[in-house]
Amino acid sequence: MKMIKLIMTLSLVMTLFVLCSQENKNNLPMKSIYDIELTSLSGENIDLHEFKGKKILFVNVASECGFTPQYADLEELYENYKDKVVVIGLPCNQFGGQEPGSAEEIQSFCTKNYGVEFLITEKIDVKGAEQHPLYQWLTKKELNGVENSSVKWNFQKYLVDENGKYIDVFYSITNPLNDKITSYFQ
Repeated sequence: MKMIKLIMTLSLVMTLFVLCSQENKNNLPMKSIYDIELTSLSGENIDLHEFKGKKILFVNVASECGFTPQYADLEELYENYKDKVVVIGLPCNQFGGQEPGSAEEIQSFCTKNYGVEFLITEKIDVKGAEQHPLYQWLTKKELNGVENSSVKWNFQKYLVDENGKYIDVFYSITNPLNDKITSYFQ
């Protein structure tokens, strides 16, 4: 009986050790979403800690995509729910070369064509060898604690809750004003 208790105790200790370990099987450091660094189009640091208490919608964006008109809907979502959600657009040129512009060109395009006021970051990679740490967290279950996913195309959306916990992914065809998304802000 004592041997069984000892084995169970050792098993529990090992389980806790593995769960509390700061390394996962890919040797990626376990991080809070708030510890990931982002840079705005203008080169300024975006401190995600500032958004605790609000949901965050991360969207990989592109200026020359069939889904580009979603910029207007993202802006409307931002305007309608900015007390509950932060929208962050992350330009990416990995899908059909549809975001070829410089930071200045991207900013000008978004402002002139869609009146975008929500945050837009510098251009990043959302997949592959140079995948940004944010997208590592968003797409890997061992980091976000919920599910694995892959970024299929421009304007894929990831929603994180007020405490930095992963909620869900919405593919490009899901409009930002769809109830699947806005129901989280009601």
